[in-house]
Amino acid sequence: MFLATWQEATSFDTARGTALAWLLVRARRRAIDRVRSSQATRDRDTLAGFRDLEVSRDDVAEKAETLIEHHRVTTTMKALTAPQREALELTYFGGYTQSEAAAKAGVPIGTMKTRIRDALIALRKLTAEPRPAWS
Repeated sequence: MFLATWQEATSFDTARGTALAWLLVRARRRAIDRVRSSQATRDRDTLAGFRDLEVSRDDVAEKAETLIEHHRVTTTMKALTAPQREALELTYFGGYTQSEAAAKAGVPIGTMKTRIRDALIALRKLTAEPRPAWS
């Protein structure tokens, strides 16, 4: 700090303030730089630590859970009416907007919105019921 101050003494301007104020501003800026540098180093080390951290996974359990959820969704989707199922398939699985789905199904946009809303309400009711035992 002292060496840097000595080397940059020519930047001191008496018209802008006192020497003490100039030194205090320089010290404050230097302290802020040190704190920010230290925080950036900690953040970098933390990110590198998380990146290098190997997360153990249970692939069998994950696959089983995915299969169970897939079975549950397909079973629940079969319980919907054909128009409701088509509305969800176009919008949620097909990626179409409500307007595009309505055009594709040949129905007005209001009808498509109603079908989607009714389908989501029905799905909510069906998934809230206890799950049937596997046969």
